[in-house]
Amino acid sequence: WIDRSFGFATAVGEARHALRAAHAEAKGAWNGIGLVKLMGRHSGFIAAHATLASSDVNFCLVPEVDVPLDGDHGLLERVEARLRDRHHAVVVVAEGAGQEHLEGHDPQRVDASGNRRLGDIGVFLKRRLGDHLTRVDLSHTIKYIDPSYSIRSQPANAIDAEYCMALAQHAVHAAMSGRTNLVVGSWNGHYTHVPIPLAVSERKTLRAARDTWQRVLEATGQPAWATA
Repeated sequence: WIDRSFGFATAVGEARHALRAAHAEAKGAWNGIGLVKLMGRHSGFIAAHATLASSDVNFCLVPEVDVPLDGDHGLLERVEARLRDRHHAVVVVAEGAGQEHLEGHDPQRVDASGNRRLGDIGVFLKRRLGDHLTRVDLSHTIKYIDPSYSIRSQPANAIDAEYCMALAQHAVHAAMSGRTNLVVGSWNGHYTHVPIPLAVSERKTLRAARDTWQRVLEATGQPAWATA
C-alpha cells in the first residue's frame, strides 16, 4: 500500500552506473559478458527499473520469474546466441533470483534474524555461463560486478532527499494529531497514513503480466519465461 520506499530512486540510479560499466567491459572484449548482481532478495524492482533506465541490458533475472538454464529457450543457450550474433552481452540478476538452481537450495533455511539464507547466484551464473561457453568452444570473457554495498553506502539523491523530507513532515503531522501505529507512504500522488499491520501484511512483488515487467521484456528482447 505504498508506491515506493525511500532510497529506491538512489539505488536505481547507482545501479545504472554499474550497468554502464558492465556494458563497457563487455564491449571491450570479443564475446564479452558483463554480469551484474543487484539487490533484491524477494522482489526484482531494482533490477527491473535499472534495466529500463539503461538501454544496454540483454537479460534481466528477477526472483518472481523462473528462468530455465538449459535447453533451447534456456539462459545459457540464449546468451550463447547473443554472443554469436553481437559478440557482447549484459546480464543483470537480482540476488534472490534463480535460487532453485543452486546446490543445497532450501527455502526454509534462515539466518539468526529470520531472513531466508540465499546462495550466491552471481558467482553460480558466472561459473555456469563459463562452463557452457567453453563446452561449445566459444571463446569469451566474463566480468562479474557486485555493487551492492557501494550502492547502499551512497547518500540520497535529490529525489529521495525531497521524498524523505516530505515523509518526515507528514509523520510529525500524524503524531501531532494523535495518530500512532502507522507509517507514512505515498499512493497515487498523495501522502497517506498506512497502518503498520496492513503495511507488513504482504510483500510487494513484480507482476509478470503488469506493465513494468512487460516493458523489461520489450527492452531486453529476452523470452517471457514463466512466473515463479
